[in-house]
Amino acid sequence: MAFQIPHYDAPDFTLDKFRNAPDVRWAEDPRDGVAPENYHSTSMYPEYFKIDGQWILAEESRMDSSVVIGPDQVLHVVENRNLKQGDKVILGRSENCEEGIYMHCHGFREPGEELADQFVFRQGRSRETSYARDYDRLVELLRYEKDHGKIVWVMGPAFAFDYDARRAMQALVENGYAHGLLAGNALATHDLEGALLNTALGQDIYTQRCHPNGHYHHLDVINKVRNSGSIPQFIEDHHIDNGIMYSIVKQNVPYVLAGSIRDDGPLPEVIGDAYAAQSAMRHVIKGATTVICLATMLHTIAAGNMTPCFRVLEDGTVRPVYLYCVDADEFVVNKLRDRGSLAATTIVTNVQDFITIIAKALKVMD
Repeated sequence: MAFQIPHYDAPDFTLDKFRNAPDVRWAEDPRDGVAPENYHSTSMYPEYFKIDGQWILAEESRMDSSVVIGPDQVLHVVENRNLKQGDKVILGRSENCEEGIYMHCHGFREPGEELADQFVFRQGRSRETSYARDYDRLVELLRYEKDHGKIVWVMGPAFAFDYDARRAMQALVENGYAHGLLAGNALATHDLEGALLNTALGQDIYTQRCHPNGHYHHLDVINKVRNSGSIPQFIEDHHIDNGIMYSIVKQNVPYVLAGSIRDDGPLPEVIGDAYAAQSAMRHVIKGATTVICLATMLHTIAAGNMTPCFRVLEDGTVRPVYLYCVDADEFVVNKLRDRGSLAATTIVTNVQDFITIIAKALKVMD
């Protein structure tokens, strides 16, 4: 059976609580980067605001931001640090029409699904959970999204340490199952080390045998990439023909490498300014309909916070955004849920095994 996007049940604005609700209140920012008192903070759910008697959806929502009323009543979701003096910022801390604000948590209903309370925390899953159905649903979803959506991968460096995982991810990219990549310096560095020297941190990515002076390998690769001036030029200069970054570059897939305080080098494309990196990540996430986060806690939480659980398509249709979090550590996947990212499907497993299972199920890898 072909994958089908769940129907979106919009709120019934003819109900008394909507008709009798007041218009939202707003206040102008006192200065750049400062929100007015009692500002409303957004979630990943669809949120509607009553303005001049009409309920309007904030279409590009995300966690922990303010809502600015723009010209023609267009609503903009803006991080508080990016607010400008004079912005009309919506006020209110309630979300059930009392202040002209409504958060719609149950718009996408699966058949037979039990509806839970808003923001139900502690829904952890463990290594003992059966994930067979999750794998099947994800494979169906990826087949659909390849042609109808936007798939963004958020990846830690674990893939670069395994021969089959690198091959699997390369095959997924080359077969159209990646429309964006968010990672850090380590993934790109060790993947390029694997491409050039067949090692990661000096260990053979297939046999795991250590090479003499192997601890220099990743530093040498960083140095060579910096000498080339960019990752694409390094690929050309050294005739690279395999790996994740190779396929990302050759398929023209947008990517962001967000730096951290522990980075070696780093590679030329790594963005060292955390807020600039966040903005670049948000640009790639914009429009994403499936986000798969793999073995990277901080990047996963960052991506989860900037990803709404819905998208408004060009024809006005509202569809869900699918967020997957895969990690060998139960703490990591449950931490994402504990932060309120209830739209996430969590899988506790080794991500190297996960990616090869997905690639084989999609028949892009033997």
